[in-house]
Amino acid sequence: MRIGIFADSHDHLDNIRRAVDVFNENGCELVVFAGDLVSTIAIPPLRALRCPLVGCFGDNEGNRIGIRGGMRIIGPLAEPPFGFRAPDGTRIVVTHQRELLRGQIEGCEVAIFGHTHRASIQKDCAGRLIVNPGETSGWIFGQPSVTILETQPLQAKLVLLQNDTKTHGEDVLLLSDR
Repeated sequence: MRIGIFADSHDHLDNIRRAVDVFNENGCELVVFAGDLVSTIAIPPLRALRCPLVGCFGDNEGNRIGIRGGMRIIGPLAEPPFGFRAPDGTRIVVTHQRELLRGQIEGCEVAIFGHTHRASIQKDCAGRLIVNPGETSGWIFGQPSVTILETQPLQAKLVLLQNDTKTHGEDVLLLSDR
């Protein structure tokens, strides 16, 4: 299963559109959002997704009631951390701040977080894939990115968002089950 992952979009509408294009062009079957959409103006570009979205709130959403209402037709946003099973059975935990993963990742195969705006793809000592897709906005470090996760075999790829919407992938670390 192919899953798109993004976080820290901070109302950057152009980059949200670029992220949606990357997810659609790569045939993502699900998109996971790890917080900091920020406001309701960031919701309309997400309507172009061709797959379901699940996600969590971050620490910068000002109008959670409005955002939750606006997201109803796109996909649910939960309070972090939360866990779910992807349609293929992969167990995933999602939060905004990594510290909230503590005590929540037992039994999962993938843990997703945002907040730091720095992309990272790692495997922990238990074999879990730990993913931060970086910042979709590009506001802090100037390099907007998203991640594409493949569940079989378990691996993830960082995708840098450019001015055009073609996929410009950069393997940060390609990880497979051993």
